Amino acid sequence: MNDYLIEVRNLKMYFPILSGVLLPRKVGEIKAVDDVSFFIRRGETLGLVGESGSGKSTLGLCLLQLYRPTAGEVLYRGRNLGQIRGGDLRRARRKMQMIFQDPYGSLNPRMTAAGIITEPLQIHRLMPRRAYRKRVEELLTLVGLSPDQANRYPHEFSAGERQRIGMARALAVDPEFIVCDEPVSALDVCVQAQILQLLADLQSRLNLTYLFIAHDLAVVGSMSNRIAVMYLGRIVELGSREHVLRKAVHPYTRALLSAIPVPDRAIEKARKRAGHPVDVPSALRPPTGCGFRPNCPEAEESCRD
Repeated sequence: MNDYLIEVRNLKMYFPILSGVLLPRKVGEIKAVDDVSFFIRRGETLGLVGESGSGKSTLGLCLLQLYRPTAGEVLYRGRNLGQIRGGDLRRARRKMQMIFQDPYGSLNPRMTAAGIITEPLQIHRLMPRRAYRKRVEELLTLVGLSPDQANRYPHEFSAGERQRIGMARALAVDPEFIVCDEPVSALDVCVQAQILQLLADLQSRLNLTYLFIAHDLAVVGSMSNRIAVMYLGRIVELGSREHVLRKAVHPYTRALLSAIPVPDRAIEKARKRAGHPVDVPSALRPPTGCGFRPNCPEAEESCRD
């Protein structure tokens, strides 16, 4: 356990549903994250995969305490983040950063690239103001941009370049853990490959630890040491990359793997699909027992419990 950087124990994140205007009352709750436990070792990448609405991004936000969990614990270096506030939490967050999914909405359109990257340095007071410019140039170079672009605004960059600015902002405070929340889903395929390679190079160079969130198993498989499969707020399968991709046990994981397209018409035509296209049950009224039970071709009566 000494090499655990992040440890999550029985984490829950429920969002209340309120009815009424003047005197709102709770009429239900959405179980976005429902009793999740796992760990992330120093220097590794844990891939978190699942379809839209499964709770992946909410889980990432809970790790950084941007959402305060309803129940459970998030331990960073053995310290329970749910028990700290104010300046202590800010200092802990310096070592935990996030790369957001949307390279358009995650950057302030009124700030230059230099201003966006400098802001974390100002908040955490890491260096004197006169050193900001040199640090910005170093970070832009690190993520593959030219220092000459520092005074440009976000609309003057391509989507891939915007995502590189977001990466530079995350790296500005020298973090050791980064939540990558679908960082390539909004990018072209060729740009995706460049960003994934950059993330891998940065991890090797800076000894970073990643939680890599995506809905594409092929992308997750190329980045991760271990993979967690999430469905309806719960982790249904967790194991090494080789185990999950080649010897998947859960029917939902096998259904995801069978949905990955193969660039060969004959092979693709002969493949057997695991399961069938279905709708995800509502997180407001999840099924009892296993959440995948209503859509599972292998469901048994015991799965209700």
